[in-house]
Amino acid sequence: MKLKLDLHDIYNRGSDIDQALRDIIDEAVAKKATLVEIIPGKGSGQLKKRVLRFLDTKDMKAIYHRVEKDSNNFGRVFVHFRWK
Repeated sequence: MKLKLDLHDIYNRGSDIDQALRDIIDEAVAKKATLVEIIPGKGSGQLKKRVLRFLDTKDMKAIYHRVEKDSNNFGRVFVHFRWK
């Protein structure tokens, strides 16, 4: 199962971004999704950096297996999960 989060609509609202990221990770855990696609968009790269910083926090790193930056599309980040 793959979930998708597009951040284009809330790119300039910091607390909404963090909440949206938490919500999609929580949904992935609840549904045992194997992949979450996060679309921060291309832009200046600041939103992508924010997403990566969020995913790099200690509590988030404990949840997912790995993060992959899409080499073909700078504006996408994949979060992979591994379930037992």
